[in-house]
Amino acid sequence: MTEILVSEVGPRDGLQSIDRVMPLEAKQRWIAAEAAAGVREIEVGSFVPAKLLPQMADTAELVAFAKGIDGLTVVTLVPNAKGAQFAAQAGVDAMSIPFSMSETHSLKNVRKDHPAMLEEIRAAAEIAREHGIHFAVGLSTAFGCTIEGAVSEDQVVRLAEKAVEAGARELSLSDTTGYADPAQVRRLTRKVKAAVGGDLLTTLHLHNTRGLGLANVVAGLEEGITTFDASLGGLGGCPFAPGASGNLVTEDLVLMLNSMGYTTGIDLEKLLKVRNIIEEALPGEPLYGFTPDAGPMLDYKQRVAA
Repeated sequence: MTEILVSEVGPRDGLQSIDRVMPLEAKQRWIAAEAAAGVREIEVGSFVPAKLLPQMADTAELVAFAKGIDGLTVVTLVPNAKGAQFAAQAGVDAMSIPFSMSETHSLKNVRKDHPAMLEEIRAAAEIAREHGIHFAVGLSTAFGCTIEGAVSEDQVVRLAEKAVEAGARELSLSDTTGYADPAQVRRLTRKVKAAVGGDLLTTLHLHNTRGLGLANVVAGLEEGITTFDASLGGLGGCPFAPGASGNLVTEDLVLMLNSMGYTTGIDLEKLLKVRNIIEEALPGEPLYGFTPDAGPMLDYKQRVAA
């Protein structure tokens, strides 16, 4: 079966959305434990001003720590070219910049309209190229915006093409607000792939705000998507998109993919134990997911035999 990359975004997307700051030592244990469970890519933080998101103030230290873990791809989010420069100095393997398809959300999130963001993408892409860093653009609010409402699919396609022209080496479609449904995922994935090429659109960043996260994953799989972002315990959401809670739960995603026969390389039993680190470091913080309560299923051969 196809190999699927589960990219853990909890240390960034999860933690930026809660008020408390997780201690550096706990973040390091979280990252190391997920890597030991077989997670091959982790977004460890973002290079944003600490006064805006104090939860991300230790990102450079986390990059240095995570770079010492064999086989782990270390990713950070950058909001602009200045953040890209910090990421390059820290030595990341890959960086991703958010490009809101809703201009209203873009102004709220990074204080830039579409033309200004394209210039930031162009400058960040050049920094990444100079340092040999993989550079991705996340097409945020691609499925709708809690501020602006519906986002035209034609606009998403047009801006995706412009992002590639500006230097994106990879694109993701991001359901920042949890509005996507499977039919929309199929339709928009096809349209963007037809415009930029299937090799460039590889990733879906999905939320489970309305309970459609895993259904949307299946739709993405059917359209050839091979990377899915998820957050341990479903932590997170976008602090600049009202009501956009509920990242896709890493544990539930891994259970589904493994049981469907896809290759993730992730040991679910080990992954479930990583939740203990978050529970200890952030007591009382709501965590989500069905798998932690129900437990792993018997493996496929055992189920067939039964």
